Parts: sequence; C-alpha cells; structure tokens
Amino acid sequence: MSIYPNNMFSTKQTCWFIRKVICWRAVASIAWAVLLLPPITAVFVILSRFNLLHPIHTITECFSLLTSASAIFSFILLGGVILMVGFLNLEYYTVIPAIACSKIALLGQLLHPRQFLNSLVHCIMGLIVAWCCAVFIGGSYETLSYPCMQSDGSSQMCLNEYHLVLMLAGAFVGFSHSLLGVIHNMNYVSFHTVQQYKYLRFKGSLPLVVKCSATQALYSIRNFIALYFFLGYIPRAWICKTLNLHLNSSIHALDSIAGLLDLSLLYQLWMSATFLLFTWYITLLLFRIFVTEVCSFPVQSSFNEDVHQCLPKVLTGKQPMILKFLALQDLALLSQRSPSRRCEVFSLSQPGGHPHNWNAISRECLSLLADLTQRLVAYHDTVATNGRAKSLSTGSERKTSSETSVISGTEDLMSPRPTMFMKTPASVFSRSIIGGAQSPLTVPFTPDLDSPFASPALRRLTAPAEQCSPWYGTVQSPHIMRRAPKLWSTSTDSQANGSLPPSPASVPSPKQEASKPSLLAQFLQNRKEQLPEASSQALFADSQAHIWALEGLSYLVQASFSEDQFGVVQTTLPSILSCMLVLQEAVDRHFKLPHASSKPVRSTSSMGDSTYKTLRFALRATLKTAIYRITTTFGDHLNAVQMSAEHRKRLQQFLEYKE
Repeated sequence: MSIYPNNMFSTKQTCWFIRKVICWRAVASIAWAVLLLPPITAVFVILSRFNLLHPIHTITECFSLLTSASAIFSFILLGGVILMVGFLNLEYYTVIPAIACSKIALLGQLLHPRQFLNSLVHCIMGLIVAWCCAVFIGGSYETLSYPCMQSDGSSQMCLNEYHLVLMLAGAFVGFSHSLLGVIHNMNYVSFHTVQQYKYLRFKGSLPLVVKCSATQALYSIRNFIALYFFLGYIPRAWICKTLNLHLNSSIHALDSIAGLLDLSLLYQLWMSATFLLFTWYITLLLFRIFVTEVCSFPVQSSFNEDVHQCLPKVLTGKQPMILKFLALQDLALLSQRSPSRRCEVFSLSQPGGHPHNWNAISRECLSLLADLTQRLVAYHDTVATNGRAKSLSTGSERKTSSETSVISGTEDLMSPRPTMFMKTPASVFSRSIIGGAQSPLTVPFTPDLDSPFASPALRRLTAPAEQCSPWYGTVQSPHIMRRAPKLWSTSTDSQANGSLPPSPASVPSPKQEASKPSLLAQFLQNRKEQLPEASSQALFADSQAHIWALEGLSYLVQASFSEDQFGVVQTTLPSILSCMLVLQEAVDRHFKLPHASSKPVRSTSSMGDSTYKTLRFALRATLKTAIYRITTTFGDHLNAVQMSAEHRKRLQQFLEYKE
C-alpha cells in the first residue's frame, strides 16, 4: 500500500529527490498542520463549553483554560500526534491505489500484519487525543476517578465512567479511521487536472473536510455506543479491578439505555470525535497538496553533475512512482505552455547532432502506451474465454496484425528498461506474476483451479481430453462449442448456460456427485469471486501516467509542425500514430465488456480520493483527443506517413471526423 521502499532505489537520483523534494514537502505540510492546531483547538473548546445563558463568561473561561499549564501540555501531546500522523502519511502514501478485486483480497489487506500495527498506532493516538479532549472539556470528563460517599458514610474512590467512555471512544474512532483508510484508499494521492495555488486548494477543500469529519464521527460514535451497550461492562470491570476503584450505585451505568440517552454525553462524544478526525484529515489534506505540487525538471543541463535531474533521465531511469508521475506531469505541462523548453526537446546534441532528448522522451511514452495495450489485450482475451485459464502462448498467438505492426514499429524505440513501473497492479495479475511464464495466465474473473473450493465442473471443462475419449483429436462443431455470453460467472451449472457438455469419460459417478462442498467452503468461494467493476478499476489504476504521456506526445507532435526545425519528430511519427490507434482499438474493446462502461457513484462523505474509479473514462477521452489533435494539425500530410492499411483506414475516420 505504500510507495516502494527506499532501499529498492539506492541510486543517486532517488537520494536527491527524496532528500531535496519529498522530505521537505512533507515537513512543510506537517508544520502547517501544527500551526493550525491552536485555532482548531480553540474552536473545539468554545463549542464544547459554550453556554447560551452566559456567552461572554464562557468565552473568557475558554481563553483562560487555553493558557493554563494543562492545556499547554495537551498542545504538546496533540503536536506529537500530528507529527505521527504526518509520518504515517509519508510512509503509506501511494500514487497507484491498491484495489482489492475480491472480498477475500480486501479482508487480506485488513488482516495484514503491517495494517494491524497501523491500527494499533491509531488506537493509541486516538486515546491520547481523547485524553486531551477530556482536559479541554473539564467537569465530569476530566479525571478517571473521584471521591464518593457510600451508604455507611465512608469515603472511597469511584470510577468516573464518563471519562472512561470518552477514552474508549477515542480509541475506537482511531481504529475505525485506520480500517476505513484501507477500504477507501485514503493513502492514495491523486493529481489535480486544474493547477491551483496551495492556498486556493486548501480553501476549496476545507468545507469537504468539515463535512467528512462530522459525518464520519457521527457514524463512528453510533457504532461505539452500540458496542459499549453490549460489551461495556468488560473494560469497566477490568479498570475497577486493576485500579481498585468502586462503582457509584447512585448513578446510572452508561452501558444501559438510561445512561446512553444522556444528550450531553452524546454531544461531547460527537464533538471529540469530530475534533480528532478533523485534525487528522487536515494533516492528510495538506500532505496531498504539498506532495502533488508541480515540480519542474530541466530538459538538459550543461553540467554533468546535474544530468540525473534532467527530464529525459528521470523518465527513463529506475525511479520511485511519485518521481515518475511528477516527471510525466511536467512533460504534459511543458508540451502545452513552454515553447522554450519544447525547443530543447527538439534540439540536437553537440557534438554529434542526435536528438537524444526527443528519443528518450518518446521512447518512454511509447513504452507506457504499448504496455497498457498488452495488458488490455490479455485482459480481454481471458475474459472472452468465460474466465477460464489461458496460457501465455495461446494469448500471444491471437494477436492481430495491427498489434504486431505497432510492436515492430516501436521496436527500435524501446530499449530495455525497468518493468516495475509498467506492471499491472498486483491485485489484477497477482497469480500470473508468481507463476511465471510457464503458468497459466490468471487474470480477473479467472477461478483458481488449484483451490480446494474450485468447481468440479470447471475442472472438467479445463482439463485436457483423454485419448480414449471421443472428443480427443476431433474438431468440434461451432454449434456444439457455442456458449451463452456469461462473462462474469464461474458457476458450476455449465450445461444450463449452454456450455460444452462433459465427455463420457469424465462423467462423475453418483458417489462423486454426493460429495458437495461445505457451507464454509461455499461462503469462502463466493467471497473469492472477483468483482468486475473493481478489476476494471485495477487495470487502469496507473492510467494517470498514460494520460500525461498521451498529452505530452500529442502536444509535442502538434508543436513540431511549426517548431521542429530539424524534423526529429517525423522519424517517430508513424510509430506514435500506430501506437495510439492500437491502444484506441484495445480501449474500445474493453468498454464493450459488461460493467466497464458504468460510471461509479462518487462518495462525498469520505476523505478517500475516488478519482481512480473514473481514470478509464479520462484515458479514453484523452486518447481520442490526442489523435484528433495530431490529425487536425497535419491534415492531409498524414497520407504520406507509412503505416499499415488497417491503421490508415482507422486514421481516415479521424481525418473525416467520423470517429
């Protein structure tokens, strides 16, 4: 879930970027969050202690409380919590979201040991913030114990259950926040399409932070009250036994209906939870704003010491994801707005007269687009076989002529480069990566045939026919092979859906049919089935890089019509057009699949960034716009470009504005 560990990138390029850019941006975001802590705390104290009958006295009392020694100590603790939250944001952030393609995969993320440690840290931080809130609220919430009188007139220390409930609520809200961070991908950092100043972005997002904090706090307190109603006696009895405290029999216990209907208690719990989440969300928002700030890379440098910081080297080198994304963003911006930097891209090296800058940039962008095309083709081929396992060799044999031509056309541009950036997210092709080239290609909607919960009928369909079977070595009729287009199911009822009937040699005996999987096995199998919408989102999880690559290439090609004095772009124009047209064909095929064209509903009550759910739509629009940008600029001059007949026919559709 976090960015790749720094020990994987021990090169010089990573050191300078992490040291000079990312760390300072994270420190700046944490510093601003700490500076905003006093005014946020002052607002919380006023709202928690406000009295309509004595407003002036309440405000005066609040300001005197904020300058007391206990309040200053609480500020120090809250500042430490903000530092820890900022460190966790830096440790767990990612520009490619980890999308769980099944419920079992999501459960595995929640039960991961690293996530367990993260939840434990959030529980402790929630406990600390709740203690600080108890100090600020005062009254019956300030201390854990107080002296009380018994029926015989003796004095003893009794448990202050109001303070206990407030502390437990803080720990519960912190734990819930940690789990929701995994479910809603709160560690995902997206890049805004419209560039704004940091202050304007913060100001525009502030109402959303307030809304999300109040809404999530309300839901968390509701769940906590229900949990404390049934299990509240356990921590209360343990605290009383450990600290030798007693219960005041004259006061209603808070794990009863009468105790939990205290409106003052509910209000203070909600305000404290809102304060906790608001401070953490503000820290997260500032981190997102600072980290995604535009970073400008020089196209070329006159000093050898700074060559590793130039844009072509950053794009083609082995870099962290955040650096790669910022470089692609800078490429997209310079191709649109900076004529002087575009001239550096089109320039020739001295001595030698080679377009090294353009070759490196175009090679990397074409590699990105070609990799996405291959992923889409593999995905479509597997889904088209009704989710059955399919070998890599079979998938490669079914490549069309257009796919073969684009690969051969860009062969001279694609030198060996690190593939970690272009791999499909692990949630999509996890088994294919582990299995290697010899194993079947396991992609979304492909059942695990090695699992003990796999369907027996599916195993019979995917097993090779025996020599004694009448199906061995024969050519099947298309009428027999025809099946209903049930793409998203791996149900065992294959014959009812028009599937291929099993061979006589593989018909199970009555004894075998009697052995059915248990209820637990069926439950796990249902949770293991992959979600089509999530799998499509995971396939395009890193498509923001492809969007910038398309924009950068298309704008540079458009500008080359009048700015390229040496004609360096003309040598790669056929490869660029072929690569875009093949990707256009693959994207169109993907959107014809079920669930691929349905837009998900964006959630407005969570701080989780859901822009990754619509990246495939943005990619499709950007790809079509990029092709039209080139065709409208060059017009009939493209008829002189060498390309296959299939590509020329498809390009003609764009030239005539019929696509």
